[in-house]
Amino acid sequence: MKKVFVLDTNVLLHDPMAMFRFEDNDVVLPITIIEELDRFKKDTDDTGRNARYVSRTLDDLRQQGSLVHGIPLAEGGSLKVALCHRDTLMQLPAELEGDKGDNAILAVAMEYRHQYDLPVVLVSKDTNLRIKADTLGLVAEDYETDKVDIDDLYTGTIEVMTSAEAMSELFGDGHLHLDRPFYPNQTITLVDEANPTHTALAYVQGEHGKLLPLGKLPHSGVSRVQPRNREQRFAFELLLQDHISLVTLVGKAGTGKTLLAIAAGVQKVADERLYSRLLIARPIVPLGRDIGYLPGDIMEKLNPWMQPLYDNFDLIFGTQDTRGKPDHWRRGHQDMIDQGLLQIEPLTYIRGRSIPKQFLIVDEAQNLTPHEVKTILTRAGEGTKIVLTGDPEQIDNPYVDASSNGLTYVVERFKGEALAGHITLTKGERSALAERSALLL
Repeated sequence: MKKVFVLDTNVLLHDPMAMFRFEDNDVVLPITIIEELDRFKKDTDDTGRNARYVSRTLDDLRQQGSLVHGIPLAEGGSLKVALCHRDTLMQLPAELEGDKGDNAILAVAMEYRHQYDLPVVLVSKDTNLRIKADTLGLVAEDYETDKVDIDDLYTGTIEVMTSAEAMSELFGDGHLHLDRPFYPNQTITLVDEANPTHTALAYVQGEHGKLLPLGKLPHSGVSRVQPRNREQRFAFELLLQDHISLVTLVGKAGTGKTLLAIAAGVQKVADERLYSRLLIARPIVPLGRDIGYLPGDIMEKLNPWMQPLYDNFDLIFGTQDTRGKPDHWRRGHQDMIDQGLLQIEPLTYIRGRSIPKQFLIVDEAQNLTPHEVKTILTRAGEGTKIVLTGDPEQIDNPYVDASSNGLTYVVERFKGEALAGHITLTKGERSALAERSALLL
């Protein structure tokens, strides 16, 4: 049945194309949304850009007819801008009286419910507004077009029961074909049916479905980092495969996401020289907020935000105190910066750039919206590899959650693409205390 969807401002700020994503249903924008967009339009972050985009889109639609009477949409529905009549606003409970924008949106939804035979649904990413709507007897929903079921998130790996002969074929011939579907670059644990303790590790070669054994790692590890469990070994395989342009690493704190990505980046840039630079970016949460209130130059301003990255470099390179060490002892990330091989910066400044032939790591990507991640991925130039890392359970951005953030969105959208690979890391390796804390707290 056709429905009427009344949108909240935060839906449009989250996805500026949201008004076109309700198929053949009618979409209603309360007039107060225009006022709220006007307050955001001067912001320099993605919220401001989305506000300006929505305003321009509505202005273009206005040329096609009356927004009050409705503009036909391509899918068969219509888009309207609805006035909030004072008599309807006065019918709200005393506790909700006033000129707050949320209450005006509630009033518009109530008026449409009384006037039309169609079901009316209020769509908002504001939990409290949905609670108030439910209290008033309105149907209220979160905006779920870009949501992912976090419990069913693609893990990137699978166990497959097979025969000992098949496992021998994998290593004898260098490849194996199993008559079952796989995702491109999916990592596989082959388990001997006759002896479950006998296993072999493999990965799916691109979109062809052929299984290949994992490549050999350097004896000293990847930038002196050795994988401590099977998932970390799978992660290194994806990170070191040059034909995979996008790698996503998801896992709780202490599973090694950032360390593995940086170790692989250092090897590919400093040792193999396959990329011109290792570029590491982190969102200054919330993304785009000015960091000018901190003293010092840009690197001094970034230090509090980037210290977790420096800790990983210290672990890779060892102590930065070179006293008593040979002249060739590497002193850490500063040497790579001085040589132009490493750049660390906030995501605030990545918009508009073109990034060719670089190993780009985006840490804490769970704090990004799907639109922000799209902005980052479309910066990739020829020969660039992008690694997104993050923990969907540790989100500081108030506009996304575990199901709607850009990291999980990319994992699900790219799981069938031959140029992408993903691993969900579950075992903490930072320390016994960190592992227990992640599980218990």
